[in-house]
Amino acid sequence: MSTETREDQTQTPPQRPEKSGLNARLSTLGRALLTNRTVLLVVLLTLGIIWMKALDASGYLSAPYDLSYMTSSLINLVPLTMLALAELLVIVSGRGGIDLSVGSIVSLAGMMFGFTYGMWGWPLAVAILFTVGFGALCGLVNGVLVAYLGFPPLIATLATYYAYWSLALVINQQQPISSQPVVDLYGLSQSVEITGLKGIIPGIPLGVFIFLLPTVVVVWLLISKTSYGRKLYAVGTNDTAARWAGLEVARTRAMAYVIAGAIAGLVAIVTVSQFASARPDAGTSGNGMALPAITMAVLGGVAITGGLGRVVGVLLAALLIVLLNAGILLAFSGNAGSQYQLLTLGLILVGAALLNGITMRKYSGSNR
Repeated sequence: MSTETREDQTQTPPQRPEKSGLNARLSTLGRALLTNRTVLLVVLLTLGIIWMKALDASGYLSAPYDLSYMTSSLINLVPLTMLALAELLVIVSGRGGIDLSVGSIVSLAGMMFGFTYGMWGWPLAVAILFTVGFGALCGLVNGVLVAYLGFPPLIATLATYYAYWSLALVINQQQPISSQPVVDLYGLSQSVEITGLKGIIPGIPLGVFIFLLPTVVVVWLLISKTSYGRKLYAVGTNDTAARWAGLEVARTRAMAYVIAGAIAGLVAIVTVSQFASARPDAGTSGNGMALPAITMAVLGGVAITGGLGRVVGVLLAALLIVLLNAGILLAFSGNAGSQYQLLTLGLILVGAALLNGITMRKYSGSNR
């Protein structure tokens, strides 16, 4: 072999040029937005508020989109975020987990609370515990159908959605319960000033402190700091592997629906206080509560395939949707506002599902 041939064989292959500094930074930013849902939601929330403020400054809104209006809209954040956390649990449990019945459970449990506290004179604490337990019982029915009898979650919870809704309507001949004890609960939905920030931050609905934040903390502790949370993620990721590891798959999955039902029962108390009435359509009227809750969960990074989801993502997604809906009501008059809310909700749900799919394919195994 000649010297020239040997030199050709030992030559280093040409290397690809490195990306420029700007392109590298853009690539890193794009990856961060796709793989870290918290970063993406913070960016979207900031852009959404800036956009609404720009519309306000341009005179396109019917009322000021200011801090006072945004804090007052947080009253809608309380029940929807709580139900989104309920959806977080059932979706993480895997096998197509979803709960379409949470809105109907809110309606039926709310009527039961109206009977026990508003008509039968039970002590408030006892009535609340009974209502939460009743919601858990409704969730148990879903859990048995899905985890033990093998019903597809979509079909099982759609069936119970209709069942619970019809019971809520007929249990009091489609009439709300508005007795004086129930009316007096409206004070739980009043806004309160934060000590030391009076005059700086407007009043925040009391339900944020006595209902929402405790639920957020409990759900976070449950899925992040307990053995049940680890089992739930394992079952949602691969229930066959979880079964081989000795985990009780059916029990773990059923318990997710039970807890979701209990949260829905607590939301029933929230709606009764907000309406000053136990209404048989509290969780199903208008757009209903299930669709927004599912949208918040998926937008918050909860993988529809199961086994993946975080509380902080759901909380940020809920805040984004609530503030966006509040702005839409100012941008469109009459019933047009609620219709555009539905359109926006559907687009967000499709976009979130697509984003989850793209992220899973392109950055499999990345921390979201």
